[in-house]
Amino acid sequence: MIDLHSHVLPDQDDGARSLEESLEMLRIAADSGTTDIAATAHANHQYAFDPAAVAYKLACLRDAAGPLPRIHYGCELHLTAENIAAAARSPADYSIAQSGYLLIEFPDLQIPPNTQDILQRLVASGLRPILAHPERNPALQKTHRELKKWIDLGCAVQITAQSITGAFGSGARLAASDFLRRGLVHLVASDAHDPTHRPPALKEARRCVEDRFGAPAADLLFKENPAAILAGNAVVALPKRWSLW
Repeated sequence: MIDLHSHVLPDQDDGARSLEESLEMLRIAADSGTTDIAATAHANHQYAFDPAAVAYKLACLRDAAGPLPRIHYGCELHLTAENIAAAARSPADYSIAQSGYLLIEFPDLQIPPNTQDILQRLVASGLRPILAHPERNPALQKTHRELKKWIDLGCAVQITAQSITGAFGSGARLAASDFLRRGLVHLVASDAHDPTHRPPALKEARRCVEDRFGAPAADLLFKENPAAILAGNAVVALPKRWSLW
């Protein structure tokens, strides 16, 4: 499996606090069947994102971690005017594995009214936004129409593994199930922050998806689409014919 959303870099944001914790998270990921993981550090008002500093920490972590899982460069971009301008100006500094795919984080409780315009600007700059964990946003839990509109614009949708298993509560679990059933999801990721409460483990969520939608659907969400993103290729949402498995 390939996990394209984690906060595994040590002492970078609200994720791993030390190199030792980073290495423990990577061991958990490998034991769960993850071969590749993206270190998507926050870029928001609280945590500054310096591409050169992040690249240096990533290189150090790779040296300490060994061959598996392979660790890829990334960023989780909060929608501020400064971040949007920086990403549009230099897509490779913010996209996952410099592939052109950019992980986007919405505010926790709402959706900016100009989201459509922002996403159009990012797409026009050559970026392909990945909308992170919409099932955990109360505003998006109530409707799927916005997601469908943004997918049509060229965005991909990522939901969190622990939302599928219920760890983020019933609202997130039900929304994740609804988005999957409607064919509005392209990939599942851990959004891991630590080894204990939010670990980089995908195995249980994959089993849930496979039990409900079948092995081909699980392969698409946990392996094929994430691999396409790393390569900068197109992704496809979970087809409704699998959603009705």
